[in-house]
Amino acid sequence: MLAGIAAVAMLAVQVTDSGIRSHDTYRIEAKFENVGGLAENAPIMIGGVLVGRVASIRIDLEEYIPVVSMDIFSYYDELPDDTGASILTSGLLGAQFIGLSPGSSEFYLEEGDEMEFTQSAVQLETLIGQFLYGRDNE
Repeated sequence: MLAGIAAVAMLAVQVTDSGIRSHDTYRIEAKFENVGGLAENAPIMIGGVLVGRVASIRIDLEEYIPVVSMDIFSYYDELPDDTGASILTSGLLGAQFIGLSPGSSEFYLEEGDEMEFTQSAVQLETLIGQFLYGRDNE
């Protein structure tokens, strides 16, 4: 029984790690006002297609805002430098991920670049508060 549990655990680790290790990546960064529940290794998608993973999340100690480092698969090395990044939620209460919206610039994002156009996570509590507050004024 114990050997079976160990085998399943080892398989799970191999499957989750193989996504990043099997691809070459380049790293870009983006600053957000609020990252909500975004976590390391969260998917980065364009139109529902996986194009990378969140590498790390830290606080910029000069501006005191979150900075998200993203590993983008090298196959997608022609993302315009005016691409936007939004923190989205899959489903009503699902996990958060980063959705990219490619721009139309003739120049591309490269290793170490910082994305300029970002939209922070929308918090469910804030939406509920706005709904309740709006209902009281009717």
